[in-house]
Amino acid sequence: MRMTPIVYVISDSVGETAEFVVRAAASQFNGSRAEIRRISYVDDMEPIRETVQAAKEIGALIAYTLVIPELKEGLVREAVEHGVTAVDIMGPMVSAFQTTFQAEPKNRPGLVHKLDDEYFRRVEAIEFAVKYDDGKDPRGLLRADVILIGVSRTSKTPLSMFLAHKRLKAANVPLVPEVEPPEELFEVSPHKVIGLTISASELNLIRTERLKALGLREEANYAAFERIKMELEYAERIMEKVGCPVINVSNKAVEETTSIIVDQIKRGSGR
Repeated sequence: MRMTPIVYVISDSVGETAEFVVRAAASQFNGSRAEIRRISYVDDMEPIRETVQAAKEIGALIAYTLVIPELKEGLVREAVEHGVTAVDIMGPMVSAFQTTFQAEPKNRPGLVHKLDDEYFRRVEAIEFAVKYDDGKDPRGLLRADVILIGVSRTSKTPLSMFLAHKRLKAANVPLVPEVEPPEELFEVSPHKVIGLTISASELNLIRTERLKALGLREEANYAAFERIKMELEYAERIMEKVGCPVINVSNKAVEETTSIIVDQIKRGSGR
């Protein structure tokens, strides 16, 4: 695979559903991160033609969630003509419903995101995750459904966003030896806190790649093996003090860790 696969997401709504599927698929390829380019609220063929042409020029893939038959047929036609791979995300499931339950689809865009209470709870959770990311405001810990703690590069931020899409208000706190954790962390129930750890070797690799991406020297203290071991040992002591469950995220996709966290939170709350 290329370093960063490019996928165009074409939708007659937001395109969020297709993006989630694409990211889940990309994670199966050695943790590959795909660059997603959304083409949202498509209601005529012009943006479809332009996107197919762009995908052809750069060798990109197209994923789509189009429910209006004319647009879907038009996209398939254009993709075949230009030799571009286009994947229908919702079509097979809609067809299965139609065949199995003998029902006709409404073919109306955006129904999956109708403005109901569940949708608003998810939006609220996403806003919460952004506001209380990276220990920005420790007061948020007292209002969170789940609090993630761990050293830098243990996927705290992406996990917070994935949990938000499951309508859980997630805050996260980085554990750094030189900075005392906020008092609020020790005031909440340990069942609401999840410790994230990782193998020193994998963290070294992740941090080294991060430094390269930033154009910094690989031998910086941030990626030094001794520094990493010190941070992990410090984090382990804090997690023991909190009394929270700990998840080793080594070689785990974000989706897999999210599922483990959700199960852990349910067990902790007795649900």
